[in-house]
Amino acid sequence: MGDTEEPIIAVLREEWGAVHDLATTLDAEDWSRPTALPGWTVQDNLSHMIGVERMLAGEAAPEVDVSHLPHLKDPFAQAMETWIEARRSWDPATLIADFDAITAQRLDELAALTDDDFGKVGWSPVGEVPYRAFMRVRAFDCWMHEQDIRRAIGRSGHLDGPVVEVALERFVGALGFVVGKRAGAPDGTSVVFAVEGPTPHRFAVVVDGRATVVPDAPAEPTVTITLPIETFVALGGGRWSGDEARASGSVQVAGDVALGDRILDGMAFTP
Repeated sequence: MGDTEEPIIAVLREEWGAVHDLATTLDAEDWSRPTALPGWTVQDNLSHMIGVERMLAGEAAPEVDVSHLPHLKDPFAQAMETWIEARRSWDPATLIADFDAITAQRLDELAALTDDDFGKVGWSPVGEVPYRAFMRVRAFDCWMHEQDIRRAIGRSGHLDGPVVEVALERFVGALGFVVGKRAGAPDGTSVVFAVEGPTPHRFAVVVDGRATVVPDAPAEPTVTITLPIETFVALGGGRWSGDEARASGSVQVAGDVALGDRILDGMAFTP
């Protein structure tokens, strides 16, 4: 380990601190509220975060039966659900203490890694990548589940800062696929996503043989989709359908409306 801390550690520290702070403000009814993720309550989202970090710390998954749960569609989901099922009877204080303990342990473990450790390529949910890239995915995942909790309890927040910029990398990386493959935008098309929030963003995609995210938005794009960051991530994360986003009244499509609607309908790139 060198004198300079790996940057993603600070991002995870911030995100886990934000989750802790939010969890300590929830009331009894909040914990049992359903979220956009099938079968998962607010409590289940926190249990999922705990389970992943305990798995990464080398712990064996709990031996509990999850065969009765209809929302589990594949063996990987079943394996991850055991951590959640084992904690469904826990009281909030115990759950928060468990979250605090494993995230503190994980921060200590990450701080002990060398630069070579962070550069080592291995398994991740997005394929074989360096460990530091895997940890960026962890920051993204935890922030998404924080937003799932916030959406369920009707308390918007934590929409800017370092972890949000890390999370948005995942969304931006998928926009070319959404525009080119999912929406079938033809050559010569340009799309601008105007994402509103505490820190506004403009993401542009140009189709020239293939759909590519470009640094500068064209002056007169084929379509401009203006939407809040909450809606942008709910769509990209598969939490909302295009119809749900349109029904919310938070989306504006200018230019080629038909193409804009196809993009909205195809934005979900991660379950």
